This record gives sequence, structure tokens and C-alpha cells, in this order.
Amino acid sequence: MAEMLPSLMVPTSSWLRSTPHRYWLEYQGLRLLDFSKASRLNDGFGALDNQGKLVPDAQPDTTLTARMTHSYATAAIRGLPGCRMLAAHGVQSLLGPLRDAEHEGWFGGLTNGRPTETQQHKQNYLHAFISLAASTAVVARLPGAAQLLEQATSVWETHFWSEEEGVFRESFQADWSCEEDYRGANSNMHSVEACMALADVTKNPVWRHRALRSAERFIHILARDSDYAVREHYDRNWTYLADYNRTRPTDDLRPYGLTPGHFVEWSHLLLKLEAALLRESGTAPEWLLTDSIALFEKGIAAGWSRNGRPGLLYTVNNDIEPAVENRPHWVQAEALTAAAALLKRTGNVKYETWYQTLWDYIDLYMIDRHNGGWLQELDGENRPSEVVYAGKADLYHAWQSTLTPLLPLSPSFATAVQALF
Repeated sequence: MAEMLPSLMVPTSSWLRSTPHRYWLEYQGLRLLDFSKASRLNDGFGALDNQGKLVPDAQPDTTLTARMTHSYATAAIRGLPGCRMLAAHGVQSLLGPLRDAEHEGWFGGLTNGRPTETQQHKQNYLHAFISLAASTAVVARLPGAAQLLEQATSVWETHFWSEEEGVFRESFQADWSCEEDYRGANSNMHSVEACMALADVTKNPVWRHRALRSAERFIHILARDSDYAVREHYDRNWTYLADYNRTRPTDDLRPYGLTPGHFVEWSHLLLKLEAALLRESGTAPEWLLTDSIALFEKGIAAGWSRNGRPGLLYTVNNDIEPAVENRPHWVQAEALTAAAALLKRTGNVKYETWYQTLWDYIDLYMIDRHNGGWLQELDGENRPSEVVYAGKADLYHAWQSTLTPLLPLSPSFATAVQALF
């Protein structure tokens, strides 16, 4: 079934229709893929420094391994040399040393060949990315991919999905005891992405409807009630934790306050979910579009150029005042992806303006033409910074932003790439 959305409404003058712009996106994406190839370790993938070399005593990180597997598997679908072998290495690492053979599930990483006590904790954020990577590996027809997908979905469904709440639980001890008293918007946001991929790859719509339930609670109920300022931190009774991590404002996964980059990331996920539901049955809740528009507007208003300098900042407090003014690269990448999605969905030229503005900012401030890759973070003055993110470990956000704008809103990322390439 063709995508049942008015993509033809994109203005003829849009960069999305420009052949030179498409070539530019392709070139930037290839640069990012080549830069990150150095992150391969024997048991997975590790972090790179700003020069593109493995950091001293680099250790395999499982979230990074899952993201690299997803990215290079998608690149392999496109026929880009070297990527298939890297993705296959990721699959084997996830099937082997990074997996908890005793209790099932996955360690957060390894330190000198063994997981530390902290690394043995089972995190939903990580397992969402493993499920995403497994689904992409199946699309790429990688050895062991079907086995990894079966293991990942079984663990994720059994231990993390809460049918009663319609969301994913957050974390457990190594043996699945002692569930954390926490419900997090961040891990559920990435779970929505993974669920849509699983629905396309497994042909099981239950995953798509789990994505809808999670989005409905976190966005249509909770965020809408706070004027679309997405609150991140709740306890298991759904009490908002307004002061959560107040003493750790630069935490890389659960910072204090609100994250405007997540407002816009949710924005494009809602449009992709709407498109996926339309493909499935021809109907989708109207709030997916209206909430998406509201989230983008709120995210830009809360985060863009709050100190008079361009860039979308990291966090704001509960009064929507700047908390951490540093500009992470992923925030800009998700904002431009949302602008492109809204442009394709609505045809409104203001989203074209934002799409161009965000790419201009990334091009002039974040693309590192000397060392390669993107600077992962800038400070409030748009100078290189490493307060939140050190080095250049992340390929996932930046690389997807060079390809997603050219894809339909549905099916999901790897399945859409397979259909087009």
C-alpha cells in the first residue's frame, strides 16, 4: 500500500526535492559511516575520541554496539562496502559475550572481559536498541539475525512490557529482581521507535499498538496536560519527580529537568506512527498529528537560541528556563528530522525554513572537517565542549538524520531503505 499521506505537498523549491541537497546528504552520511568504522573491538564496539581513534583502554559498550549494528546493517542494505561485515560483527557480539547467558538479557557492557555489577543491571533503554538492531539485521539478512531477534523480543516482551500500564518498565537487577521505582519517557520514546520496526519486520501489529499505547500515555495524556512540555521522570505510581537528578544536570540519559530535543524527537515519531497505522488499517488517531505539531513548536520555543545564539540547548527546568545551555549534536539532528517529517506531512513552508536553518547550523558549527565526524556537543557560545558527551562515540543520531529526510514516513527506517534501495 502506498503511503497515505500528502507527501506531494512538499514545495517544489524544497531542499528535499533538490538533487544537490540529496548528494550533499549522501556525502555527509558516508563521511560519518567511514569515521565510525574505527570503533570496532573484539567483543563489540567502543567509544572514539575526537580524532576518530578508540579511547585509551576502550571497552565494549552494548548500547553503542546495538546502535552500530543497526546503522551498519542499514548501510549494508544500501550496498555500502565494509558495512555488512561490521554489522555482522555486532550481531555476533550481541549473541555472544555481551549477552547474559545465565539470566537472559544483555549486560550494559564489559570491563576487561567481564561485566561490572552496574553493567549487569538490565535496562529498557538498552534492550530497546537491541530489539531495533536485531530487526534491522533481519532485514539485512545477516547471519544469526533471526536468532538475535527471537531472543531480544522474548526478553523485551516478557520482562519490560507492562500490559497494565501500556508502557515499558525501566530496569531490574541482573536476575530480574528489584524492579526500579521509575518510569522514564526517554527509554519509552526509543521503545516506540523499536516497536514500529518490529511490527514491520515480524508482521505482528501488536508491536505497533504497544507503540501507540506508550505514546498516548507519555504524550497525549501527560505531556498534553503540561502544555506539551515532555516530563521525563516519574515513579511507578506515576508521580512526577520534579527534582529528579537535580544534582546531576548534565547526566547523559536522565538529566534534571526537561529535554527539548526529546520534544522534537517525539514529534517525528508520532508522525511515523500515524503513517504506520494508516498503512495498517487506513485509520489513525487525529491526535498524533496535532500533538506532533504542538511538540515541535514547544521544543523549538523552549530550546532554540535561548541566549541569542543559534542552536537547540540540552535542558530546561520545570519553568522552561534554560538549565544546561550546551548544544548536543543529537538534539539538532532530531529537530531537523522532525521538521522534514512535518514538511512532508503538512506541506507548511515554515518547516522547510526550520529544516534549512538546522542544517545550516550543523554545517557551520558541528561538522568537523578537520578530524571527521560531528562534534558531539557545543557550549552555550557554540564552542567545542565535552561536559555531557566526551569524544565522538555516537553514529546513530547523526547518520540517520542524513537519510531519514529522504524516506517516507512509513514503513520504519530499515524496511523503508530496503524498499528504496
